[in-house]
Amino acid sequence: MNNNLLHTPEGVRDIYGKEFSDMAYVEDKLGSRIDSFGYSRVQTPTFEFFDVFSKEVGTIPSKELYKFFDKENNTLVLRPDFTPSIARCAAKYFMESNEPLRFSYLGSAFTRTDSLQGKLSEATQLGAEFIGDPSVFADGEVIALAILSLKDVGLKDFRVSIGHIDYFKGLCEEAGIDEETELELRSLISGKNRFAATNLIEEKNILSPYREKLIAIADSFLDPYSLSKAKEDVTSERSIAAIQRLEMLYEVLRRYGVEEYVSFDLGMLSKYNYYTGVIFRVYTYGIGKPIVKGGRYDNLLKHFGKNAPAIGFGLQIDDILEALNSQGAELPEAEDSIMIIYNPLDIEEYGKALDKAQELRKQGKRVILNAKN
Repeated sequence: MNNNLLHTPEGVRDIYGKEFSDMAYVEDKLGSRIDSFGYSRVQTPTFEFFDVFSKEVGTIPSKELYKFFDKENNTLVLRPDFTPSIARCAAKYFMESNEPLRFSYLGSAFTRTDSLQGKLSEATQLGAEFIGDPSVFADGEVIALAILSLKDVGLKDFRVSIGHIDYFKGLCEEAGIDEETELELRSLISGKNRFAATNLIEEKNILSPYREKLIAIADSFLDPYSLSKAKEDVTSERSIAAIQRLEMLYEVLRRYGVEEYVSFDLGMLSKYNYYTGVIFRVYTYGIGKPIVKGGRYDNLLKHFGKNAPAIGFGLQIDDILEALNSQGAELPEAEDSIMIIYNPLDIEEYGKALDKAQELRKQGKRVILNAKN
């Protein structure tokens, strides 16, 4: 038999049994919390025009996209990231609206990965996007919502690292760093590649005072009370404003009662260049990558014709399930099915069995109707 008939391609997999019921439970709990904040559920297409995820938009590199062509020879891509799709959708249907918009979503995202990394090419994401409010209170709502959602599913040991893109950009402006070097340095610092970042800074002959500051932010992990010290270390108005925003954000999160989960990372950047301000990730032990990614993207909707600030996050369902399992969380078992056996040669007996099954199903029970062997 052809092996391809039974096996899935590399990077994708079947989900069934207990894992599927656990995933459904987690999705339901997360979705219910997001619903409680007034977010409306939307569904965008699995594939879009390439332009929605192009370099100009600032999403992931083209080489990581699954690309194909339609009958008109337009380049299409499988959705690698929900945020540009939600931005396009908001611009199309709410172009004239000045009211804040809150959307949530659930679905698969697709990225081409190096097979040696062992990562899935298809990942289930659930997230929320808050469009039209530029304030720190919107930042606080979204981050608090992510934290409360994770608590709802039983995750206990996790940490939210929060940064601000403008802290880094302010330093680059003051140091006179050109845009190309800034993007390259941003990528290296985002990947915590301190050695390569140091080499690039020396190669570009960046002035000494800024050289040390830029290298230092690669490992700049702070508690809330150290933010004022970081503010004293810079003179750029843009960098200072970024710290002030983070200080105010911490106060908002304290009002939500979630401050114990929060720390700050001034070297937190992203390969997604559409992020413009506050950026955050959630980490937990046993998982070597973020289980939640989010941030502010105030310029993204302009690419689709709507000028509106926005902030959002995406929860990585597969990684959250892995984290729950590694932490020994007990998710509720799916209700066992009731089995009713009937004689396939006796229509009367079948009718009675069917009546009983129908009555139990009306009560919300899971019922299997099987013929006697």
